[in-house]
Amino acid sequence: MENIDWNQLRAFLATAQAGSLSAAARQLGLTQPTLSRQVAAIEQRLGVTLFERVGKGLALTSTGHELLEHARAMGAAADALGLVASGRSQAPGGVVSVSASDAVAAYLLPPMVRRLREQEPGIAIEVIASNALSDLLRREADIAIRHVKPEQPELIARLVREATAGFYASRDWVHTHGHPRTAEEARTLPFVGAERDGRYLGYLQQHGLPVSENNFSCYAEHSVAHWALVRQGMGIGAMMEEIACQTPDVVRVLDDVPPVRFPIWLVSHRELRTARRIRVVFEALAEGLSRWPQAADNQPARR
Repeated sequence: MENIDWNQLRAFLATAQAGSLSAAARQLGLTQPTLSRQVAAIEQRLGVTLFERVGKGLALTSTGHELLEHARAMGAAADALGLVASGRSQAPGGVVSVSASDAVAAYLLPPMVRRLREQEPGIAIEVIASNALSDLLRREADIAIRHVKPEQPELIARLVREATAGFYASRDWVHTHGHPRTAEEARTLPFVGAERDGRYLGYLQQHGLPVSENNFSCYAEHSVAHWALVRQGMGIGAMMEEIACQTPDVVRVLDDVPPVRFPIWLVSHRELRTARRIRVVFEALAEGLSRWPQAADNQPARR
């Protein structure tokens, strides 16, 4: 019996209870030929005859009668399994893991987690700070905040909005070096670097800044450390506008340089459709991450 296909067993059970292939097919939402093939397959697999035709209906053979109770027990167990899974998926509580870049995890997520906890005290959020893309299909996280659209068709993604980042320096740095506004003024100024493999330098150059490795006073690959060095006056660095506006000791510089634009995607696996706790967190994050453009209207200009 360990090799029995559940779909075939379900076809046998439905046919035995309905008394005909057509009635059983309607019950299971299948075509009659499909159901007939499944019944024939389980008979072939077991090496027995389960039904005999009586008029326009089907009657169980003696072997079919012997197997029917076992099939009913398995059907009841499957129904119970479905009920438990359904109850679990609709449960209001549990842990939901959220993956985000270190800067988003440190600056943007905490107030959202606080609000969500106040609204849904049964849900606990696990914040995973990582600049690598979490593998949602392997359940490294339930939800991910990304700046790239996922390619896997198994994932569910929502474009929340387009975000912007600008260039900033500490107030003390501006007091010492002045307030640079154009890209050309950046040529001789110190910057806080990121990766040392040239990717960050190449990005700055593509964005129109005439800088070289000689401009970097220090390096920090992770955004939180990068931002801390900017705040310490080590040079100019880039940061999301909503994070910079929460930092009182920095000033927007290179004002004439266009801001960096990038999307914010909210991504989850397909359990989003069935697990209430994941849906609640997903919607709360979508609402929280979309607030910035409205909130920015009330922010004073940073100059």
